[in-house]
Amino acid sequence: MSELQLERFNILLVEDNGFVRNTLEDLLRYFKVEQIKSARNGEEAISFLKMMHQSHHPGPDIIISDLLMAPINGQLLLRWTRTAKESPNRFVPFIMVSGAADREYVASARDLGVSEFLAKPFSVNSVYEHIAHVIHRPRPFIATQDYFGPDRRRIAGSRPVGGKNRRRENDDHVTTVYSAEKVTKSKNVSDVWCFRLPNNLKEKAGGGDGGEIPQIPADILEQAEQSLERAVLDFTTWAQEYLKNLISLCNDARDNEIKRVSKFAEINSLAHELRGQGGTFGYPLISVLGKML
Repeated sequence: MSELQLERFNILLVEDNGFVRNTLEDLLRYFKVEQIKSARNGEEAISFLKMMHQSHHPGPDIIISDLLMAPINGQLLLRWTRTAKESPNRFVPFIMVSGAADREYVASARDLGVSEFLAKPFSVNSVYEHIAHVIHRPRPFIATQDYFGPDRRRIAGSRPVGGKNRRRENDDHVTTVYSAEKVTKSKNVSDVWCFRLPNNLKEKAGGGDGGEIPQIPADILEQAEQSLERAVLDFTTWAQEYLKNLISLCNDARDNEIKRVSKFAEINSLAHELRGQGGTFGYPLISVLGKML
């Protein structure tokens, strides 16, 4: 793989640990990335991305984000980036970074539309390789009723291990989008949209004439979502889970005096997350509740 030329790249780095954030930023500077925006958590990152959207900026070329943060973690940031209409570019390569790189977290990030998962502790080579991978080997984006993100099959035509293949063998149900001007309609009612966009990032990294990362007009995305009847960024399911956990913690704190202090600490941590998330996702009452706690 030829050396990347990242001087013209714009990277958003999201990390709550100051030491790790500075280390990653130093690495990106070492790779000659000149435009780096740092955010301390998902809340700051979303505010920054909303500002870019309002100013009609195409957004960062790549997002590199930690997984475990508060009040908005990497999973919620990824979900917002992929589904929110205020996201400046829902196709942006997203690299998730975490020391909790077990199967559950990796699977969850994959199902939310992550591009790559970088495990801590990372090295200079591993960071560089993950950036190179999203530039040189991007997967087509898939939109279905319950998913929007890079094709979860690393190899085209691959089958699940040890189970029945539920994927269809032909593409007569797929609407394929190659660019804003070229859309191939499916023969039957489309329940899958496939976005095979031009790889301008690769050109940009090679010093060619590549410009900004591909942008698909909002009306095409809107058309895809209407045909799939997709509900985007339904925070109510997340909020209900948080409130369910909160009720459980309050009951435990009331009934178990010995563990009350630790339960109060957990309630405080959860309230901190609710306070930030409610306002960000349009549920101000959740923020008021979190602030009261």
